Amino acid sequence: MFETVSRIIGPYVREPVACRPHDPRSAEVARRVGEAVHHHLPETTVEHIGSTSVPGCEGKGVVDLMIPVTPEQLEPVKALLDALGFQKQVAPAGHEPWPESRPMRVGSLEHEGTRYNLHVHVIPAGSPEIEMQRRFRDRLREDPAHLEAYVARKREILAQGITNSGDYSEAKGPVIEVILKGSG
Repeated sequence: MFETVSRIIGPYVREPVACRPHDPRSAEVARRVGEAVHHHLPETTVEHIGSTSVPGCEGKGVVDLMIPVTPEQLEPVKALLDALGFQKQVAPAGHEPWPESRPMRVGSLEHEGTRYNLHVHVIPAGSPEIEMQRRFRDRLREDPAHLEAYVARKREILAQGITNSGDYSEAKGPVIEVILKGSG
């Protein structure tokens, strides 16, 4: 189906959970992946989400992307991601991977001498998760207090010795809920 696709995505390299400074080059990495997808599937939208999409937000440094898909787009998008070199997610110990009806693909992209890990979330159009991802990103961009609270929570989690990425993500849940509600 995508015989002419250049495999631009390298292997995903699991790294220890950390709270790294924001790297503004992440936006260019996200743009490059979005452009590669859009070149082969022009009706497909790729959005930069997560910590790397928020200037000044510290985090794991993983570039998170979201692709909203209709039922008809799901299989072609998964096939394209495979052709680009993305791999199926391997969940951390004690956690289940995303189902193939709402898959996450992983990989990496070299940019300016740095390897960037990638998570691509393929989400059914109409899912409330799409607006939640956008709202969370936008609230962090718009409100320095929310951004500060989110980064502080990440540091607290790491200080507690949590190193499993799934446990780390779960531990962020309460502050994410507060930010999504728009309160203190």
